Amino acid sequence: MNFIKPDLHSRRAFLRRTAQLGLAGTATPFALNLAAIGEAAAFTATDYKALVCVFLYGGNDYANTVITYDDDSYKKYAAIRTSIAEKKADLAATLLSPTTALPGGRQYALHPAMTGMAGLFNAGKAAVQLNVGPLVAPLTRAQYSSGDRLKYPLPPKLFSHNDQQSVWQSDSAEGSTVGWGGHMGDLAMSSNTTSQFTCMSLGGGVFMSGETALDYRVSTAGAVRIEPIGASTLYRSSAVRNALASLIQESRTHVLENEYNRVTKRSVESAEVISAALANATLTTAFAGDGLSAQLQTVARLIKARSALGVKRQVFLVTLGGFDVHDGLMTRQPALLTKVSAAMTAFYNATVEMGIAEQVTAFTASDFGRTLTSNGDGSDHGWGGHHFVVGGAVNGKAFYGKAPPVSVTNTSAAEDQWHVGAGRLLPSTSVDQYAATLAKWFGVSASELPAVLPNLGNFGNADYPTDLGFMA
Repeated sequence: MNFIKPDLHSRRAFLRRTAQLGLAGTATPFALNLAAIGEAAAFTATDYKALVCVFLYGGNDYANTVITYDDDSYKKYAAIRTSIAEKKADLAATLLSPTTALPGGRQYALHPAMTGMAGLFNAGKAAVQLNVGPLVAPLTRAQYSSGDRLKYPLPPKLFSHNDQQSVWQSDSAEGSTVGWGGHMGDLAMSSNTTSQFTCMSLGGGVFMSGETALDYRVSTAGAVRIEPIGASTLYRSSAVRNALASLIQESRTHVLENEYNRVTKRSVESAEVISAALANATLTTAFAGDGLSAQLQTVARLIKARSALGVKRQVFLVTLGGFDVHDGLMTRQPALLTKVSAAMTAFYNATVEMGIAEQVTAFTASDFGRTLTSNGDGSDHGWGGHHFVVGGAVNGKAFYGKAPPVSVTNTSAAEDQWHVGAGRLLPSTSVDQYAATLAKWFGVSASELPAVLPNLGNFGNADYPTDLGFMA
């Protein structure tokens, strides 16, 4: 026990430890992920808004997702990528046509599998954030190369999957317990009648964990019920099932037992609320049959059930794995990007069906980008990458951030600025800036942003604005 660290003896810490100890038994400890303990005072929401993080686990290859298209840049791209370059002739259907052209005649197309996302972009319902990734503070290549980490700090454990997933989601390496989605949930809880439904996920990640807001997990089938009392009978007996249900929910005299049972009771009741709400939340929008589509369809139904769930502000997390394409990039990535494009397009269409497209924003994130260079059959771990923001409130049909040079040689001052070897992009936009722009739209005030994003104070000048402009 951490006797010299009083902060580790909070009710939240107690519940975490109890969950860990209880894993040896039935699934009762799932209840401990469903509680929202404490109260947070923040903005008072009068309307509904939701943020949906689509996390692509494994590190998505940015160069074959948002593909440089103008003749000069494409020739460089094809020469560097050789066997893993997409053919330019296949990109015409996904060419992006921004309202304002990029400097220097730069053009981009999306992967040929992403026709839906290209359509959203060209219709003004999606934007592309160029070269975004974790930064502690603004950084040049010279500063990166200096080795002076006190003066020029780096995100911890660059190029490590687990750590960079955590840094993207929480500003800290693996082991972090609070994410910026959860921090927003902390602030939003007071606007929701049923606070435990503020942060909801269908995939794992520290992103959804706050100081008081905890991650309410659901599945594509609906509420995650506590077993074995989720069934109608236990050992073929309803009486046995009811007896166990009573035992794990009744009040106790011992404070720890009572707290455990109180949270269990709350989770049982919450599961019933979710099940009843989803039963009446049907949509006509067609979704594909893959896992990511099923997750986003469930999120759409939960959003449709927002009144029954008693919420005005929600943060969601859905996930898709498989993006660690050291090999087989040309065969593996197309199927993954097909899922991303189709699922996010269908999800946007569902928000249109519900009449709340301007109140829901979905965005992508991933461990890191990948190298521009080929390893023969794929690409290796990188740093910065390109990401999508989708929704009716997005200032779409536009690129945000700086288009990086297509180079691995660093032969000019401009190229030297944004590459750290093998075509790994040094981010020109930080995750904190990206997150702050989303948080501001969500309702987080300027005074509250530093609590959500601790490194944000290191940014804020003309080159690194805290509002990137992609939200209306």
